[in-house]
Amino acid sequence: MMRILVTGNRGMLGTELMRVFGGSAALWGVDVDELDITDESRCRERIGALAPDAVVNAAALTAVDYCESHENEAFLVNGMGAGNVAAAAAAAGALLVHYSTDYIFDGLKPEPYTEEDPPSPRSVYGRSKLRGEELIREMCPNHLILRTAWLFGRHGKNFIRTILSAARTGRPLRVVDDQRGSPTYARDLAARTAKMIEAGCRGTYHVTNSGACTWYELALRSVEWAAIPGVDITPVTTEEFPLPAPRPANSVLASVRLAEAGLPPMRPWQEAVQEYVLEP
Repeated sequence: MMRILVTGNRGMLGTELMRVFGGSAALWGVDVDELDITDESRCRERIGALAPDAVVNAAALTAVDYCESHENEAFLVNGMGAGNVAAAAAAAGALLVHYSTDYIFDGLKPEPYTEEDPPSPRSVYGRSKLRGEELIREMCPNHLILRTAWLFGRHGKNFIRTILSAARTGRPLRVVDDQRGSPTYARDLAARTAKMIEAGCRGTYHVTNSGACTWYELALRSVEWAAIPGVDITPVTTEEFPLPAPRPANSVLASVRLAEAGLPPMRPWQEAVQEYVLEP
């Protein structure tokens, strides 16, 4: 039985990883109160003592706008923190699985981004996550980096939950319609992570639910599938809805390497969102 440690185990993705691995592995889960990944010596001590076969790092600072005004903290967690986990995993002889983001790209390419496209992040969050990737490649050759986008799930905040909560108040909604991406269900990403570990995948992969939409389209479909009547949703531009951190206009990630590994694409985002919205 494989021995797996999940960091960030109480977050949106970490919770799903614990569920997926729970029945098939000797499993440990830790969150920031038990293992602060910014503490290099603690990472080495804890990971070394457990001696896992794989460390799945779901710990990160993902509040994009917060990161924009807290650059040092973002780089400490998403950059050095990822490097600390990578170094500790390497010292323990473990595989490191890590999650990165569409924000490492500038969003200016008209087509979906492949794993071979050069990164060019525009936000502090994107730059900090890219630094994490770089340190992982340097510290732990035995790694698997999964870049994903527009994550939603049962635990924690996400766009769909926010939209449905606002829609139920009956007030008009304004939603950006000039940013495109692939909504990705944390449950699906966790299940695919397990399959990729089993298949022996290594290196960097793009992993999202299939297809793409704008935030406006996602809001429309979510409200429709939740059967919330009489909601007025107006499309707006990014300029009309300014936020502290710049967003990529194109966040669509092409999963070229998944196909090369012989793995099927993940299910369409529409199926995943509908399941999420309708599940009690």
